[in-house]
Amino acid sequence: MTSEVLQANGREVAAYDAYRALALQLATRAVTSREQIAEAIGRMAAQVAGARAWLGPELRLVVLPEYFLTGFPMGHDVPTWQKLACLAPDGPEYEAMGEVARRHGLFLSGNAYESDPHFPGLYFQASFIIAPSGEVVLRYRRLHSMFSPTPYDVWDAYLEVYGIEAVFPVVRTELGALACVASEEILYPELVRVLALRGAEVLCHSTSEVSAPALTPKAVARRARALENLAYVVSANSGGLDGIPISRDSTNGGSEVVDFEARQLAVAGPGESLVASAELDLAALRRTRGRPGMTNLPARLKPALWAEEYGRHEVERPNALLDGQVPDRAWFVRRQQEIIASRTPGTPSSHREP
Repeated sequence: MTSEVLQANGREVAAYDAYRALALQLATRAVTSREQIAEAIGRMAAQVAGARAWLGPELRLVVLPEYFLTGFPMGHDVPTWQKLACLAPDGPEYEAMGEVARRHGLFLSGNAYESDPHFPGLYFQASFIIAPSGEVVLRYRRLHSMFSPTPYDVWDAYLEVYGIEAVFPVVRTELGALACVASEEILYPELVRVLALRGAEVLCHSTSEVSAPALTPKAVARRARALENLAYVVSANSGGLDGIPISRDSTNGGSEVVDFEARQLAVAGPGESLVASAELDLAALRRTRGRPGMTNLPARLKPALWAEEYGRHEVERPNALLDGQVPDRAWFVRRQQEIIASRTPGTPSSHREP
């Protein structure tokens, strides 16, 4: 269903007021060679083709799980992981995934580890959106990570290279305003709120997480973020995790589509699955956002109030890696230990008087 024609990414396209989205649940395999990344793209391409044939031409958005290409670093130091598993932003892997998007005329969102020529000693975890043209139209570098570098660790230099718009990207497309949230970052309301303030209507959430019959923390957070911001959340989890010394079904199942009233529209059980698919009704979302009332939470925000208070506190500080240090796993643990040690019960870690 279309409602208008708009300019998106330099081309004239039909804008959809409703379409089908899929959180495609794939098995994840830890890589031991670069060749296995190409194999993972091939497996993904076959499943996207099957989903497109099964769900039909109204399938316009496919979200893939976190780690679907490589797994995650298990004791690898930064240089080893860069060589083994990190993609160049203009590398052949993105071209191959772009061909999948072109072939099926849909948007493809996922997550990968990336190198960056501006920060050669580091890597970042990046979520991306590829348009039906095959072009990467959004790249978001994860800002909260326990064991990987983030832009905040090289904050001043990162802003000088990319600017703040690249830190919190939202892309306006024929499917509405799309943004990405990486894995556990769904637990950080500030991040999602900023994306919503920048106009995001659909949050593409690539994750690899525990699923359980009871609500998990991330499942609760997805509903909260959807309701708080009047946004859809399309969340793709792993369908099993192989190649590491952890039970494969520890991260298996629970991919879901959540609507802007926190309703679970579809959810997948364990295993590789296309069950987490639902229609996103942008017209209904926009009517709700445009209607005054107590439930229109985004229209009742006080950002300046919270910005002033947040600015008086420090926890994790920026620029921790600007000196060119290449961190190991122990460095991240020590940093958090120091933050915890600086706190006393009931007292912020650091407080600056206005």
